[in-house]
Amino acid sequence: MQSVRLRLLILALAPLILLMPLLLLLGMTRWTADYDKVLIANVESDLRIAEQYLNRLMTGTGEELHGLAGSVEFAEVLAEGDPAAYFRQKQAELGLDFLYYLPAEAAGAQADRWPVIAAGLSRPDTRIDIFPAGALPAPLAAQARIPLIETEAAVPTDREVEDRGMVVHSASPVRLPGHDGVLVGGILLNRNLDFIDSINALVYLNAVTGGERQGTATLFLDDVRVSTNVRLFEDVRALGTRVSAAVRGQVLGQGKTWLDRAFVVNDWYISAYMPLTDSFGDRVGMLYVGFLEAPFTAAKRQAFLWMLAAFFAVLVLSAPVFLWMAGGIFAPLERMTQTMARVGRGDLSARIGRMKRRDEIAAVAGHLDDLLDQVQDRDRKLRAWADELNTRVEERTAELRAANAKLEETYRQLVMSEKLASIGEITAGVAHEINNPVAVIQGNLDVMREALQERAAPVATELNLIDAQVGRIQAIVGKLLKFAAPGEIEEMGGQVDLAPVLGDCLVLVEHVIDKAGVRVETRLDDVPPVRIAPGEMQQVVVNLIINAVQAMGQGGRLALLLTEARRNGRRGTALKVRDSGPGVPDAMLSAVFDPFFTTKRGEGTGLGLSISQTLIQRAGGLISVRNRKAGGAEFTVWLPAAEEEMAAE
Repeated sequence: MQSVRLRLLILALAPLILLMPLLLLLGMTRWTADYDKVLIANVESDLRIAEQYLNRLMTGTGEELHGLAGSVEFAEVLAEGDPAAYFRQKQAELGLDFLYYLPAEAAGAQADRWPVIAAGLSRPDTRIDIFPAGALPAPLAAQARIPLIETEAAVPTDREVEDRGMVVHSASPVRLPGHDGVLVGGILLNRNLDFIDSINALVYLNAVTGGERQGTATLFLDDVRVSTNVRLFEDVRALGTRVSAAVRGQVLGQGKTWLDRAFVVNDWYISAYMPLTDSFGDRVGMLYVGFLEAPFTAAKRQAFLWMLAAFFAVLVLSAPVFLWMAGGIFAPLERMTQTMARVGRGDLSARIGRMKRRDEIAAVAGHLDDLLDQVQDRDRKLRAWADELNTRVEERTAELRAANAKLEETYRQLVMSEKLASIGEITAGVAHEINNPVAVIQGNLDVMREALQERAAPVATELNLIDAQVGRIQAIVGKLLKFAAPGEIEEMGGQVDLAPVLGDCLVLVEHVIDKAGVRVETRLDDVPPVRIAPGEMQQVVVNLIINAVQAMGQGGRLALLLTEARRNGRRGTALKVRDSGPGVPDAMLSAVFDPFFTTKRGEGTGLGLSISQTLIQRAGGLISVRNRKAGGAEFTVWLPAAEEEMAAE
């Protein structure tokens, strides 16, 4: 008994022990993937904000320069001939690092060198340009100069310093009396910490991805950080460090935006890099935003640990609860086992006795005591008559066996008939009880239409929907009654078309198919009618469909084929029911139609296929089963054509 308890405990907890960790793993994997997608989408949104800020800076610089080029004040300064002081004043007011005026001849000379100035002769233009060290004034050249720091995973280089300047380069045409040229201004982005900190403050307004230096922004010249708030140490910005070769290859090499995790200086970040192009259309740098990955990794790890702890807590609590509940079941079984052991040792007076329980186990115990009483009485009589009756017992043994077999067969048929009759009575009663309220609903719906008249137009769609659903209920009830009603071939005129019967069966089991998520495929050829009661045929088809759906479990494909087929020279109709399940074990193929044979212990009686075989054989047909090479089982129901059957009779 202890081994049975252990086996039941294992059976009860096996799904929890085996399936729950798998489901937990799948759920966490899916959740982690979705969580990472949200982080990537968030950093992509941050990159768009940073890009918009950079574009706004360039647009604002161009608009301010264009406004200055067309101002009356600028015209007066040019007319006076000494605009140097004015340019220094406006440069400070506009936040520019340089500002100067080029007459048309000088601008034309620099047009080939700078496309921005070439465009500025006719229209305002603002781009990002890379200035060599010699093209920058001394203060700006010193600001632009950044020593390179050796960076792990970066592309190897012999350079030791980055002395070029990344500049927001803007030019606007000047069309003033006596003065025709270009007004040129720019902002050096190297070491422009106000610019990069403004981007960081704008992008990371919240403390989830920003705050406490979790959110970072960087401007790259080529692959070198020339303006960043990424820290190399506590108070030292990582200027001069370089991006990894993988990021450089995708962003600068292929011109694609990087959206993924990346190692930034000294930690992993959820990162976004986009390429920056100059006025020549070349990729000259990158704009980066990103936030620390560590807090989110810790949050995912903590969530996983909580789920794991909850699983083990459920597991620990389930075992004692199951054992406590199982104790109430096994105590009377142990008493029965002990009693049978005493009987086995020869003590025919052993009894289980009265039990406090009033369930099926108590009923079995009472029946067992009655049987033991009978055994003891018969044993006493047999012992007294042993010598006299030995010969007669031997003679009657054969007769008793034959009578026993006939009794069992009669009993099986009686059980089957009683079950079918009960199903018919219950189905008819349920259909009657459903039809009454449906009739009330339909009647009141008609009264509502007559009472509302034209006012029913706004809800006409809803009323028609109710009509349709009421009709659907009546159709299903009618098919249930048709399924439950006993029928005879003579009452049906001797011929039955199987296509409508098959359609009725699909309506009856529609809820079973939908619940299991099974896809149904039908192919109904023109076939000759057959001789069988429609209700019996429905019983066979419904049983085959439900068996197929249960065999497939969740999902799968069910195929119903209705074709004309000949067997032994006789014309007939074949219905094939195919499923995509595991099929029938080869060792059991010959036993599936035996009475009480079932693979669903505790769920079925094992009479469905046996009854189906009896009904088909009684109609002169044949039902068979085979496993398909493609997988799944195929049941074939063949019935002779009605005209040939009638001619044979």
